[in-house]
Amino acid sequence: MRPVWIIDDDQSIRWVIEKALAREGIDYESFSSAQAGLDALHKGGGGREPQVVISDIRMPGVSGIDFMQQLKSRIPATPVIIMTAYSDLDSAVAAFQGGAFEYLPKPFDIDHAIALIRRALTESQAAPGRADAPPDQAEILGSAPSMHEVFRAIGRLSHSHATVLINGESGTGKELVARALHRHSPRKAAPFVAINTAAIPKDLLESELFGHERGAFTGAQALRRGRFEQAEGGTLFLDEIGDMPADLQTRLLRVLSDGQFYRIGGHTPLTANVRVIAATHQDLDKRVELGLFREDLYHRLNVIRLKLPPLRERREDIPLLVKHFLAKSAHELDVEPKRLSDAALAFLSRQAFPGNVRQLENLCHWVNVMAPAQVVEVPDLPADIRGSVAATGVPGQGSDWRTALEREVQGALARGEASVYDKFNRAFESALITTALEHTGGKRIEAATLLGIGRNTLTRKVQELGLDPD
Repeated sequence: MRPVWIIDDDQSIRWVIEKALAREGIDYESFSSAQAGLDALHKGGGGREPQVVISDIRMPGVSGIDFMQQLKSRIPATPVIIMTAYSDLDSAVAAFQGGAFEYLPKPFDIDHAIALIRRALTESQAAPGRADAPPDQAEILGSAPSMHEVFRAIGRLSHSHATVLINGESGTGKELVARALHRHSPRKAAPFVAINTAAIPKDLLESELFGHERGAFTGAQALRRGRFEQAEGGTLFLDEIGDMPADLQTRLLRVLSDGQFYRIGGHTPLTANVRVIAATHQDLDKRVELGLFREDLYHRLNVIRLKLPPLRERREDIPLLVKHFLAKSAHELDVEPKRLSDAALAFLSRQAFPGNVRQLENLCHWVNVMAPAQVVEVPDLPADIRGSVAATGVPGQGSDWRTALEREVQGALARGEASVYDKFNRAFESALITTALEHTGGKRIEAATLLGIGRNTLTRKVQELGLDPD
């Protein structure tokens, strides 16, 4: 393995890091200035090039940022940890814009610094490639059985003009499926027009759908073609159809029934040669029962029904989706894609993701922008994800204690602590027994019964863990 380069004009800082690296058995080279590091880089050849660099940001002559830029032009995959005693916004932004692996304010904990260096070494050995090419532009990704049912349905409908109703929670990809149905249909050469019926005020929605004649109402200074005309020969996607006002439900039913409509203020019938695909996150059967949705319109729309599974029902797809979204986001940002560790992927795969695939995509974009290292661990994930739902994925069951435990274990492992299992197991048992004894007022038989263990076991554990006040 190539050495870790230490660059700092402060001899005491170099000495502390040198001694810590020596204890860890990590090879290193030290430089008192960035210029000295550059000289070694230009004349030293490949054998002693750095595996990782930890550098001060402000030094006489060449700065740490300037050194990092020249290093990245020669060895782009080398992680650089920037140290500084000036914890200001400009320094942090400059460091990360320059491609820093991490930003380490002084004074720092040496164990934390060594843990960062070890992560950087792991990252350097992985050497991920830059996202120069766009990711695979797959329309919809998924290997779960429920997704294969969706794929099969799209395939069967590829030669059909039938009306389709898509059911699914928000963020499950209803519009993606609608676009796929259009792209694989005989109408693919004609327009695909989408409208969210819940996002447009009732007074404007009729004009948006059917258009209006000039002078039809105040402000109608010109003829306007509605979405039905815009989608002529193609597909009209009506998102959140369950929220459509009752009077517009009647007009839509008439169009689906006889294929004709009128612009607002118009007297000449127009023919609607469009395929309608509707979508909703609501239970339309229930809304029909409550009188909130026309039953006859429901049956007109419900010719072919597709149900999209929520992400919590297709957890096996999360690693595949994460890889795709990280690559897609990195390409858009023109940066190297981050990579989630096995532990972080496992953690995400246990989450419920109430926002479904859209929430996961947003998370991946956040990771590419905000995560401190190329290899992302659980503590690097957003706080709202780490403290969200239980690992079981059941909403409403808090997981703060699990998240806190995972973070503590991650930290202990990163610091290279020994006997991690024994340490945390003793702490866990101590917390259980102490809490149970406090609950029972010190009555051991009752506490043992509540914990589901024998009295002798409880007594032995109290002695082993040093919980007996005597």
